[in-house]
Amino acid sequence: MPPGEAIQVQEVVPTDPADVDALLPLLYHQLKVQARRALRGERLDHTLSPTALVHEAYVRLSELHEISWRDCAHFLGAAAQVMRRILISYARAHNAAKRGGPRATRTEIDDVIAFARDRPDELIELDAALDRLAALSQRQARVVECRFFAEMSLEETAEVLSISPATVKREWTLARAWLNREMLG
Repeated sequence: MPPGEAIQVQEVVPTDPADVDALLPLLYHQLKVQARRALRGERLDHTLSPTALVHEAYVRLSELHEISWRDCAHFLGAAAQVMRRILISYARAHNAAKRGGPRATRTEIDDVIAFARDRPDELIELDAALDRLAALSQRQARVVECRFFAEMSLEETAEVLSISPATVKREWTLARAWLNREMLG
C-alpha cells in the first residue's frame, strides 16, 4: 500500500444504517487502509494484522445495537475509535507481560510514534491522557484519534467528523499542545 493512500469515504449508505453487517462490505477496503495506518506505528512483533484488527473492530461495532450510523463517515470515525481501544488493550496486555514497571520518563506525543514499537507503555500513557482530554473536549479527542491512531489526513478527518479542515487543524494543534503538557507533566 502506498504511504499516502487516502481513505475514500463512500456516499453509499445501506437501507438500514444501523446494520453493521451491511456497512462492512461497503467499507471493507477503507477499514483495511485505516487498520494498516493504525498498525504502522506498532511494535514489529505485534500479533494483530490489519485484517485481524478490522475483524475485531467489526465484532465490537456489531455489539453496539443502540447506534444508528448517520453515514459511512460516521461509521469510519467510530471504527477509528474502536481500533484505538483495541490497540491500547493489546499494549496493556503486552506491557503486563513484561518485567519491570512503567517507564519513569515522559515523552512528547510526537515521540510516541517512534517509541510505540518497543514501548507500549507510551501508548497506554497517551490513552490515559486522551481520556482526560475527552472530558474537556470530545472533538479534540476525536481529532487525535483520527489523526494519530488512524493516520488520517486533515481532509479525511474533517470529512469523518463533519467539520472543516481549518477546524481540524486548529483542534489538532490545541490537542497536541494539551497532550504534550499532560505527558511531560
